[in-house]
Amino acid sequence: MKELMGELSILAIDIGGSRVKATVLNQAGELQTNYIKTNTPSPASPENVLEAIKYLVKNLADFDRVSVGFPGYVREGVVMTAPNLGTDLWHLFDLRQSLVEVLDKPVRVVNDADLQGLGVVRGKGFEVVITLGTGFGTALLHNGYLLPHLELAHHPITKSKDYDQYIGDKAMKKIGLEKWNTRMQHVLQILKTVFNYDHLYISGGNADELTFKLDDNITVVSNIDGIKGGAMLWKDEFVVVSH
Repeated sequence: MKELMGELSILAIDIGGSRVKATVLNQAGELQTNYIKTNTPSPASPENVLEAIKYLVKNLADFDRVSVGFPGYVREGVVMTAPNLGTDLWHLFDLRQSLVEVLDKPVRVVNDADLQGLGVVRGKGFEVVITLGTGFGTALLHNGYLLPHLELAHHPITKSKDYDQYIGDKAMKKIGLEKWNTRMQHVLQILKTVFNYDHLYISGGNADELTFKLDDNITVVSNIDGIKGGAMLWKDEFVVVSH
């Protein structure tokens, strides 16, 4: 009946390297249930992650659609890479179809930074979203529309390190906050030069660790704001996404 009336509830799931998070949204992206999470299992195999999702879902309200953010490159719901979970475990795993079978609802899966991006951008001009967590995530949007995903995290930034290795969570803990912040200033300058964005958004668990003054067109946003992108993924303009 809700579907006939156009009132859908959307389960939004954010699979991270450290935690799996979920909530139920209405079509406006407003939280209908508490934002809940559980630790990402180790090993983070598809089977174990699916079990974690089932554990979260049993404590949530009913839903009609499912949106999933995944930490890697996803093509038509199939995982190509999963650097922080184990690409060897996930390569060519059909996450969308597996979740359809587990949850018995239509599912759409995108990169986790892309999902965050849909939830936080203003929809004006060229906007970039980065996530600072276990790894380094990026999303590019133009006037609110997702552009093709780039795994910038795995582009070299030094002779021996990519962005994940340079500013990811392991690097921050190893080198300390002061040096990590110096690296972050360097990274933000690179992004500013390369992308010439209208606005940059910084999300993820380590976003609060930034200690230097940000440019006026840079905003720190929360993971809760980002998970609202799950509602945007089911708007009419995204009908081309495999579901």
